[in-house]
Amino acid sequence: MTHVGADVYDPAATAGSLQGRAARVLADNWTGTSTVPSRGLYPHQWSWDSAFIAIGLRHLSPLRAQTELETLLDAQWGDGRIPHIVFNPSVPLDAYFPSPDFWRSSTAGRAAGAPRTVQTSGIVQPPVHALAAWLVHRADPGLSRARGFLPRLYPRLAAWHRYLLHRRDLGGGGLASVVHPWEQGMDNSPCWDTPLARVTPAQARSFRRADLDHGAPEDRPTDLDYGRYVRLATDYRDRDYADGSGDFAVEDPAFNALLIASEHALARIAKELGATGTARHARAERLTAALVDRLWDPAEGMFFCRDVRGGGLIPERGVSGLIPLLLPTLPRDLTDALLRTASGPHFGLGGAARLVPSYDLTGEAFDPHRYWRGPAWFNTAWLIERGLRLHGERERADALREAFLSTAGTSGFAEYVDPYTGEACGAGDFSWTAALTLDLLHQPPGLGVTPEGISPFGMRDVDGMDGKDGKRDTRDMRDKRGDRG
Repeated sequence: MTHVGADVYDPAATAGSLQGRAARVLADNWTGTSTVPSRGLYPHQWSWDSAFIAIGLRHLSPLRAQTELETLLDAQWGDGRIPHIVFNPSVPLDAYFPSPDFWRSSTAGRAAGAPRTVQTSGIVQPPVHALAAWLVHRADPGLSRARGFLPRLYPRLAAWHRYLLHRRDLGGGGLASVVHPWEQGMDNSPCWDTPLARVTPAQARSFRRADLDHGAPEDRPTDLDYGRYVRLATDYRDRDYADGSGDFAVEDPAFNALLIASEHALARIAKELGATGTARHARAERLTAALVDRLWDPAEGMFFCRDVRGGGLIPERGVSGLIPLLLPTLPRDLTDALLRTASGPHFGLGGAARLVPSYDLTGEAFDPHRYWRGPAWFNTAWLIERGLRLHGERERADALREAFLSTAGTSGFAEYVDPYTGEACGAGDFSWTAALTLDLLHQPPGLGVTPEGISPFGMRDVDGMDGKDGKRDTRDMRDKRGDRG
């Protein structure tokens, strides 16, 4: 496999030092109860960051990994939502915007059950948490059981999923909607341009962008986009964080794929706690059917976002549309089509791109350095690597793993990189980059499933399926679309 601008990488010679460097990043970013994404740009605890960080931390300290998730869930709201930021009160207000005094969680969020003792944001991020909790448990089941880790987390994770499945089904088709681009995690993606165009931006003088103190303006969202983000967050806050009436509501394939993967993980947790888990596996299958029904475009061979307010799919190819590869019961014909799309000119997997870009390489809005409008991110590369491995694409998975580890090391564990050259962008010593590096280093190449018959996500084969031989046909999914549960 040839990468443009790739460095020579010898896994045997560098794995030890790479592991040590990654561990040092996580140690430096540890606060005592959680891990900041980066000391400068992101000085608080972020929701999906902590899930990915826990997945890597489990290889260093299962106790720290458990604490990471426990700290986050201690800030959960009464309605079930897990806020996307938990603020550290020792950090000055001007170190990050929007700061706690913007969100006003303890007052504006009172009706939704925001905690009184900690300040948080009022929006959410992708639901990777149950998946992370299961993998952390599996790292040291004895410690987990001794501490009552899963019995304490399970009801909170179940409440989180209930919130998304009921309060956020804004399109009425069974999928969760995001009400702000920050919730999906790929903040500045061109996929949001059309629904954001309806939003009147907040005046530039009404806020100060602390992110520009730590990143180059050409790598960050524009002032116009940021003004729209602020307007959406302000309006949501001023409605006391009630869902359903905002100007922005989008069904995103990655957000919902991660919800489905976490439903499968919750089923495994339920079984560990003495239940069958059958209902949750069935719900995950119904959600997979809804994902196919509402977001799959057979002509384009990938999933697209759906604009709930504007109607219809958003015709922009983002990496989000490839993330459903991680689903164990995705129909065979869809998986094959996704692989063709990922390997084609739009994403360059195994060809022109060193790592999978966040946006279509051929798209008009593509920018190799601007936040989520083209750069490659390590968490999405990890998810796609897991999906490739789950579906039996071991050679492709091994090649992506090698590119990930090489680029993580040479970029100084960058927040994101130029997809062609691997040039570092954004923050350095980024926690989830280091954590997911550790996770890949602890899995030897060439594996499809772990030796104990557990898939890359820690779930035993669903209904006897294991990768290629277990994929469903699209018609099987259509048969289930009428049953939402």
